[in-house]
Amino acid sequence: MDIRVEKAMAETYPCELLLLFSFEPPLPLEGVLASLDQEWKGWISGILKEGDFKGERFECKLFHTQGLFPARRILLTGLGKKEEFSLERWREASSKAGQFIRDSGLKRFAFHITKLENYSEEVLAEAFIIGLRLGTYQFKELKTQELEKIKEIEEGILLGRNDEEVLAIQKGCHLGEIISKAVYMARDLVNRPSSQVTPTFLAEKAREIAQTYGMEIEVLDMSQAEALGMGAFVGVARGSQEPCKFIILEYNKGKGFETIALVGKGITFDSGGISLKPSEGMEKMKGDMSGAAAVLGTLQAASELQLPLHLVGLIPATENLPSGRALKPGDVLKTLSGQTVEVISTDAEGRLILSDALTYSLRYQPRAIIDLATLTGAIVIALGDYVIGLFGNDETLLQRVEKASQQSGEKVWRMPLWEEYFDYIKSDVADFKNVGTRAAGAIIGAIFLSKFVGKTPWVHLDIAGPAFIEKEKPLLPKGGSGAGVRLLIQMLRNWSYS
Repeated sequence: MDIRVEKAMAETYPCELLLLFSFEPPLPLEGVLASLDQEWKGWISGILKEGDFKGERFECKLFHTQGLFPARRILLTGLGKKEEFSLERWREASSKAGQFIRDSGLKRFAFHITKLENYSEEVLAEAFIIGLRLGTYQFKELKTQELEKIKEIEEGILLGRNDEEVLAIQKGCHLGEIISKAVYMARDLVNRPSSQVTPTFLAEKAREIAQTYGMEIEVLDMSQAEALGMGAFVGVARGSQEPCKFIILEYNKGKGFETIALVGKGITFDSGGISLKPSEGMEKMKGDMSGAAAVLGTLQAASELQLPLHLVGLIPATENLPSGRALKPGDVLKTLSGQTVEVISTDAEGRLILSDALTYSLRYQPRAIIDLATLTGAIVIALGDYVIGLFGNDETLLQRVEKASQQSGEKVWRMPLWEEYFDYIKSDVADFKNVGTRAAGAIIGAIFLSKFVGKTPWVHLDIAGPAFIEKEKPLLPKGGSGAGVRLLIQMLRNWSYS
């Protein structure tokens, strides 16, 4: 879909479809709706008075103008109650409108953006593009049949009444496109089969990003990781014939900016290892590298946004498979930190590879560390499919993430991280175990990770719920969602200008 911005009046703009949004009546018409209604002699207010369109959330109604007006069709999309309006409602409505236009087989639309509920044209344009793009995402690269049935919008034209509006809309569109592209990349990585998205593939993708956006990159193989003392990462990796990769990607290296480390779990397929998972649903374990995908997407967007920060992306990438060389329950691993871990379950491998990545991140003396991981099924039990579990050791950093959550619409919920939970993973033969009892599973995973960050401000985002979606929502298609990308980008944008 191509997006362009024009200076024009919606009332006189000839187009295949004019997209409009409305709150639930009765309300006085405002902005573009009021101008159109006046120019079109009460046509829109008549529709509302007759009850043909109620303005309810997600409601979409198509009206043919029968040649009376320059726009051949009008699509009215509901925003719900005016007092409940938010940018997330706006994104969702934009998503629903885009899906309706696409599914109707229409190829082009026009839409005039104007200030709404104290939000500027720039902010609304950015949110509109994100909603439109994320709502109409389709992963179709591997399909070979009935391609002609796949519908797509070819062009969207955003209208501004004057040069000032046009410039604001263009800037908002540019920002929205950067963020959407980053989410698309993360989604595509998660949706591809694990036979394609191997650790080597992730490393090649990281090299491509580094080359395109002028970043520094280093990729360690198993022998290098082993020589460094990454016993936990190597322990998980040795069960697979697919070479593991420890990816280090740096943006704005050596430029004197504050350093933030982003660590993403990169298990490109998780069978559970010797502690084999049930076969039902195992196909979704190709998405166990969603944290890695989010880190790559975030770094790409940060570069395009030219954020004044030094970002270090760390991705321990490997498969977790059973074999004659695989990690076994009862094994003891010596981590990069020097601490030892008794392996109770080889299916708790994410925290093992992250332990070495978190320790490695301390070399950069970061102002903050943020890790993203599809770490536990327990967080899904606690918070459901659409909420990210938030853990951390620093109140200021936790609040930064919570603020970014409110702005981006990616929901997080803070979970406790009290030291008493460490009792669950005390070991008789090592410093601690990699799992405890069934109780507090998500918290135990976070407590484990906390032992590898020292006093550095750190946040752990357990994205196991929203990373791979079974039942779609307005901004979330089935499959890989790109969870965490918008959240992190918003947090880093806030950080840049704070």
